[in-house]
Amino acid sequence: MTSARARQTPDTRTAAAAEGGNMFATDIFLILHLCVSNACSVLCSVGSACWSWVGLSIEEGDPARVSCKPAGRSSRPGARDQRQEAPDAPVPTSVNYHFTRQCNYKCGFCFHTAKTSFVLPIEEAQRGLRLLKRAGMEKINFSGGEPFLHERGDFLGKLVQFCKQDLELQSVSIVSNGSLIREKWFQKYGDYLDILAVSCDSFNEETNSMIGRRQGKKSHLENLYKVQNWCREYKVAFKINSVINTFNVDEDMGDRIRELSPVRWKVFQCLVIDGENAGEDALREAERFVITDQEFQSFLERHRDVKCLVPESNEKMRDSYLILDEYMRFLDCREGRKDPSKSILDVGVENAITFSGFDEKMFLKRGGKYIWSKADMQLEW
Repeated sequence: MTSARARQTPDTRTAAAAEGGNMFATDIFLILHLCVSNACSVLCSVGSACWSWVGLSIEEGDPARVSCKPAGRSSRPGARDQRQEAPDAPVPTSVNYHFTRQCNYKCGFCFHTAKTSFVLPIEEAQRGLRLLKRAGMEKINFSGGEPFLHERGDFLGKLVQFCKQDLELQSVSIVSNGSLIREKWFQKYGDYLDILAVSCDSFNEETNSMIGRRQGKKSHLENLYKVQNWCREYKVAFKINSVINTFNVDEDMGDRIRELSPVRWKVFQCLVIDGENAGEDALREAERFVITDQEFQSFLERHRDVKCLVPESNEKMRDSYLILDEYMRFLDCREGRKDPSKSILDVGVENAITFSGFDEKMFLKRGGKYIWSKADMQLEW
């Protein structure tokens, strides 16, 4: 009897060998597939951990997409808990950049004092401003200190030009005491500036002297009127800021304000900030300037007919401003002091802004969003 092996023809032997080879190849393929899948899973886990460590995250369902949402560690105590409470970072629509703390005045209630002389190199300042623009900034306000003090205003002018010309911001503004502004600055940079606010707390020179808003024998009021004329000539919207305190709370400024006709008259209640104008480490003593809420309301009532009046009590001021210091750190004033975030130059805007304490609802409630581009104001120059 012939065996099955003996009865196999060359064709059947070839088919059997092919079938065995296919089964072997299939096994090899499955093994390789499992290896590759496991390797990919391990790599994705390692990648997620690495991105998380540097402050980024891989978006769910798509390992190829990297998000800049903060997911990492912070050396600041409690930072992770704060970030979890406010996962959606506010948009920095309007930012106040105090690029210098130096000033030629000595206002007794100043809440941003000359604790350092540091000023960023202009290239770094511009890099930070570009980051803010990408994060949604529409308006920038430059302040100090006295912003016209550093490099005689040329540093400031270059930043103003950069923000309007390169970043194409809707609004670029400045807050100054007005004492160091020169006409040639307007001639060079006026086209790029939307609003110039001059601080004036009284229309009595003696009162200004008691407050500290004066340098030597120079008249603060003469500078105020001079700057107002230049703003009109060079088509810059003119604004006045006043801090209401014990020395001017009974003053009637209505007639002078109407004469100067600013687009806005910001009236602030004197604010105490620990470490700046109050406390052991403070360079100023603002306690003697503080007024009650009722006294502030009485001042507002006296000026209720001034149409450009924009009042700001301590409650409205404290958390409704996005403030960047000279290192481009957001300052959180919720606890009555200025607690800095990390610099946006180091950790980015979205990460730093979670520590700003910014109250976006109060920002809108106090009228923080308004017609702030001079092109839209339809002013008669």
